[in-house]
Amino acid sequence: FSRASVCGSRRGALRPPGRWSGASPRFFIWATKGARSANLQKVQVIKGWADAEGETHEQVFDAVCADGIEPTEGTGRCADNGARVDLSDCSYSSDLGAGELSATWTDPEFDPALRAFYYVRVLENPTCRWTSHRALARGEPLPEPALTKERAWSSPIWYTPGGE
Repeated sequence: FSRASVCGSRRGALRPPGRWSGASPRFFIWATKGARSANLQKVQVIKGWADAEGETHEQVFDAVCADGIEPTEGTGRCADNGARVDLSDCSYSSDLGAGELSATWTDPEFDPALRAFYYVRVLENPTCRWTSHRALARGEPLPEPALTKERAWSSPIWYTPGGE
């Protein structure tokens, strides 16, 4: 614990010599669904950075998607896997999605001169919101929106160039 980073990990010039080459970072990602949760639909990497003018940016990359769907070239995003919810009883597709997803992801646009952060976001297949379950139990109209995609996210990994 004496060498741990608070609220995420730093990577870059603060690492001991020889531990960081300036090459694009590579992350191993592994996510598993909760015991009472819907299957996983995709795992995303969110990258944030500040450009030379100090403007902040964020970009979302789909690192791995369920059901054999690959990220589209150019956009880096996966098509919807077709998972659906029956709004008459809130049952959802259990044959689509995955119990676990894993990938090794490399930043395709890495610039070692820019500060950046990365975090992982995991999205489940769609399910009814808790308010929809309550409305069905009471015989009331469904609220808008009736569905949600539950998600989880990691702690950030910070990249700092050149000893800053």
